[in-house]
Amino acid sequence: MHIEFRHLRTIKAIHEYGGLARAADQLNITQSALSHQIKGLEEQAGVELFVRRSKPMKLSPAGLRLLRLADQILPQVEAIQAEFASLRDGKTGRMHIAIECHACFEWLFPVLEAFRKSWPDVDVDIKPGLAFDALPALQKEEVDLVVSSDPEDIAGVEFIELFDYAPVFVASALHPLAAKPYVDAEDFRNETLITYPVERSRLDVFSQLLIPAKVEPEAIRQVELTAVILLLVASNRGVSVLPDWVVREVKYSSDYVTRPLTKSGIKRRLYAAVRTDDMDKPFVQQLIRLAGQEAKRLQQA
Repeated sequence: MHIEFRHLRTIKAIHEYGGLARAADQLNITQSALSHQIKGLEEQAGVELFVRRSKPMKLSPAGLRLLRLADQILPQVEAIQAEFASLRDGKTGRMHIAIECHACFEWLFPVLEAFRKSWPDVDVDIKPGLAFDALPALQKEEVDLVVSSDPEDIAGVEFIELFDYAPVFVASALHPLAAKPYVDAEDFRNETLITYPVERSRLDVFSQLLIPAKVEPEAIRQVELTAVILLLVASNRGVSVLPDWVVREVKYSSDYVTRPLTKSGIKRRLYAAVRTDDMDKPFVQQLIRLAGQEAKRLQQA
């Protein structure tokens, strides 16, 4: 027996409207075509699906079995059709984000809060890109956007500039290095450096300053939260290096100071990496636009 979706819709329409004429109108076919369809389906089934002598027209026990099937299947079909239509229109989708910048969690949350209000049907998730190779995951479609400060020449991937920032030295106002106009790599040699719990290669203080200078701090203390790093620094338990916008955004007290790294300072740029094929998706464009707006707000803070 070969059952098609149109057969299930026919069974349901006749049951709901009680006759061929009204059901045919609802299905937008002629009454003759509907009768022919029912006859063909009954010939396949080998049983009557309707009690024709009743008014309104009623389903037989076999027809009721098909009605239950229609009630189970048709809503699922309609749901997937609506989902596909939304995908075509760019109203739904997936936006799984990997972050290679630990401090960027605090910058990204306001962006996602605004994004979800405009795109409630887009599935948003944040995956810490520090725990895996985020850019290869982007190519494999395991994630959809990567926040990174290290652009690469990768086929099928676009890097969109978000904003520039400066990693700055942070120390207690009572720390001896607070008296200097700027700090160099050598200034870290006898210090406890407080960092996020990530690989050295992903920390600006190491990749841009200490590793090239071959300088090792006296000790390293890893802390998950920016607020705790600043509390420890203010208590003179160590020094740190954070993006300038982070320090401006979460200024908890006047007990710590910031200084440039090197006399000329160090500049870094943050990018959003997305697959080229996804660049035209409306919700991708919106997320990047919101990220840029939040970036400008941070730079003006």
